[in-house]
Amino acid sequence: MRLYVMGIVTIGIWSLLLWNHYHGGVPSHHILAREDLPAISNWWGGFLLPLLTWFLLYRIQKRLMRNNTEGLKGSQIGLNIFYGFTVALCFGIILSAFFTFGNTDFPGYMLIGLLLLALFLPVFRAECLLGFVIGMTYTFGAVLPTIIGSLFALIGALLFLLVRPAILYVASGFLRMVSSNKRKSGR
Repeated sequence: MRLYVMGIVTIGIWSLLLWNHYHGGVPSHHILAREDLPAISNWWGGFLLPLLTWFLLYRIQKRLMRNNTEGLKGSQIGLNIFYGFTVALCFGIILSAFFTFGNTDFPGYMLIGLLLLALFLPVFRAECLLGFVIGMTYTFGAVLPTIIGSLFALIGALLFLLVRPAILYVASGFLRMVSSNKRKSGR
């Protein structure tokens, strides 16, 4: 299955690159959209996107195998992976569309919302990164979305795995203290 998906992504990205080549040239994108910074050609996406897809699908497969040995329901896990990929794909497409139409404020709000969402959902998972990168590839190529998506995945992992448990620990301690005071005053 992993090879089929990687093949589809490879055919898709190379078709896009060839179409761009014969219709005005393959675009390059400047880092942070600043002309004084280096430009990255979309040709790099022809190599990066298939490798990224293979690696991220390997991570997903490894997580599925680990969860199956723990006795979790495979269908529910597969459905969660599909939802994570689909939502991230739509997020990347919408973000790209706003940039294309010149609205630069709303994408900033979307990215801030993503960081807030990272406190509640594991947006750092491989399927989310893959969906985000594929969703933005048509507009920005594969390199810049991979860099940006990897940074947000790292930040999301820190928020979900470190900050969230700390907040929950402090909140549970506060609730225990309040409940203890209520029991003492109710006697």
